[in-house]
Amino acid sequence: MAGIIERIPLQKAAFMKKEVIRVEPLSTYLEYLKAPASVVTRHGDTVYVSGLPPLDPATGRPVDAPIERQTEIVLDQLKLCLETAGSSLDNVLKCNVYCTSVEKFAAVNAIYARYFPNDPPARIFVCVPAWFGPFDIEIDCIAACDQGAAAATGVPVDSKGRAA
Repeated sequence: MAGIIERIPLQKAAFMKKEVIRVEPLSTYLEYLKAPASVVTRHGDTVYVSGLPPLDPATGRPVDAPIERQTEIVLDQLKLCLETAGSSLDNVLKCNVYCTSVEKFAAVNAIYARYFPNDPPARIFVCVPAWFGPFDIEIDCIAACDQGAAAATGVPVDSKGRAA
């Protein structure tokens, strides 16, 4: 019958829980900033990385530096988060770049292209008016995670690479 949707009951076991993945020292730094967010969450074979300011690896404080250095720090943090979750920059599907000025677009792109030299992910560049500290950029992303990498994290997975 046209227009009728058959509802198929789903077993509760078919749903996977999200997993919060701590990435040190970034998770501790985020807690220090009192941000109610997780650095990384994972659901099945998908990894979600929060946008983070360019944090000084030694102190956890936002770095006041030229946009090129800020972008390198943010992308290095993104790489650390992805690898901790069992993924990589090669598996990034989408990035959201948040920056305080469109004038920084070319400088950000020059650094970004070094981290995504081939087949870059989908992306948006959004200008924001200001941040809570002396920095100009955050980048978040969504990435896929292959079964082999998922197993390497110690996260139990089923035969399809999904969190068990």
